[in-house]
Amino acid sequence: MNQIVVFSGSAHPQFADAICDHLGIRRSPADTQRFSNDCLQVQLLDNCRQRDVYIVQPLVPPTQDHLMELLLMVDAARGASAASITVVIPHYAYARSDKKDASRISIGGRLVADLLETAGVNRVVTMTLHAPQVHGFFAVPLDHLTGLGELADYFRGTDLTDAVVVSPDFGNAKTASQFARLLGLPVAAGSKQRKADDRVVIDAIVGDVAGKRAIVLDDEIATGGSILELVSMLQQQGVTDVSVACTHGLFTGKAVERLRDHPGIREVVTTDTVPAPKDWPELRVRSVAPLFAEAIARIHAGESVSSLFDGVDPTHAPPQPKLPL
Repeated sequence: MNQIVVFSGSAHPQFADAICDHLGIRRSPADTQRFSNDCLQVQLLDNCRQRDVYIVQPLVPPTQDHLMELLLMVDAARGASAASITVVIPHYAYARSDKKDASRISIGGRLVADLLETAGVNRVVTMTLHAPQVHGFFAVPLDHLTGLGELADYFRGTDLTDAVVVSPDFGNAKTASQFARLLGLPVAAGSKQRKADDRVVIDAIVGDVAGKRAIVLDDEIATGGSILELVSMLQQQGVTDVSVACTHGLFTGKAVERLRDHPGIREVVTTDTVPAPKDWPELRVRSVAPLFAEAIARIHAGESVSSLFDGVDPTHAPPQPKLPL
């Protein structure tokens, strides 16, 4: 590990510290300044010459500031003659912008991938991309980790009698099926239409949920609109209890009070890929920092990263039955 240097941007330094603790190294300091004209300047305060540099920075609000800070840190590491530069982006926000679904619309997921490569990135480590095809936007190697195993470990410690895993939409149904397999549970899915960024309509549930406890699984929760709409539909279908799980708990806008105070939601479980809201002590947060630390150690040693998720990552799991139509 003495050839590894780990820096953190300002988005989530606690997560970088947790990674360093598991690696048995210290986090190297960096300094970010904002000038009067609103421009950022970054200085890395440790030697990078001919060393493997890892920069930890989830793209969370203010997303544009954190993205620019990350690009500047990469540029600084390249200018300091780093042997390799790996960006660790636990949450890749622009994965939602993955296709041209309207005239003259930008594809941010691909653009940000190009920016990172141009800045000098040699490898990317991320977790649970909103759209798996975003992996193909990167011309450099990308290690795509999953937090399903950590979330499943939590629910294995609860009473799963008459429980069912529910996906908010068909797009996430494959991942929900994999999660259900890990827990030995059936799976159902909502039929969702997104009307706006913060407004969705779920008009049906595919699968048997009546009289059962629902474990709703999503990759990311921002405003919580999809979850609340789904909970309402599940209650109409006779669900007795609802738990919510996600990898990236952004909880923007009024999401905290909407979810925390909802009488139909027993608990919300997430990981620490993004900073947890300070005004929600009941939120259950599972750490995936050890997974990222192990991935970094394996990358540095030239070992397999994908084998970390044998039987967990859908890529390595046995084929699953399709949802009933």
